[in-house]
Amino acid sequence: MVSNTSSPTLLQAALAELLGTAFLLAGVVGSGIMAERLTDDVGLQLLANSTATVGVLIALILTFAATSGAHFNPAVTLTELALRQIDAARAGTYIAAQVLGGALGVIAANIMFELDAVNVSTKARSDTSLIFAEGIATLGLLLVIFGIVRAGNPAMVAFAVGGYIGGAYWFTSSTSFANPAVTVARTLSDTFAGIEPASAPMFIVAQLVAVGVAVGVIRVLWPTDSN
Repeated sequence: MVSNTSSPTLLQAALAELLGTAFLLAGVVGSGIMAERLTDDVGLQLLANSTATVGVLIALILTFAATSGAHFNPAVTLTELALRQIDAARAGTYIAAQVLGGALGVIAANIMFELDAVNVSTKARSDTSLIFAEGIATLGLLLVIFGIVRAGNPAMVAFAVGGYIGGAYWFTSSTSFANPAVTVARTLSDTFAGIEPASAPMFIVAQLVAVGVAVGVIRVLWPTDSN
């Protein structure tokens, strides 16, 4: 997503992806748990959850962008792979780090709030409308990221992504997971931000379909010599 000149090693980049995704999920799930404990008003719970996520996301992208590009999301990594901006070995390493980091972040959030470390979610999110919303949320996120980068404004990605995700919490019926690693990780917490394991696969399918659509749109709107 963001170029850097220090040439971090693959190990450094993978660690950045792991830590970034872990803290992102700790922020998403932890703020959801806190919101549930502070109020019974679902609207206020969503406001608290979305606000915390925006702040954490902006800070993490700014922190890790120069080391790994701050993907924190297999959908972003796969889009870069399809556009030949990253090789397959690095993409696979990133995705493994993101999935592991997401799980560790949720476990940390559960422990911070005195819940079982792994607390499998029972929150069903299987309606067709929610699955469709995940495709829309993911497509929009990818267009925001790659559109800004290809316009030559990579320093603005953190703020744009934070703003988009904050808005998408409210304009999508699924509250915008928009990230396969996030989807998997959120099955591990039976709280406000959770999703039952049975609902997760179709969310991920919708997110991956959005990757394919996004790659096509990016190539049309912002073509480069390499793709």
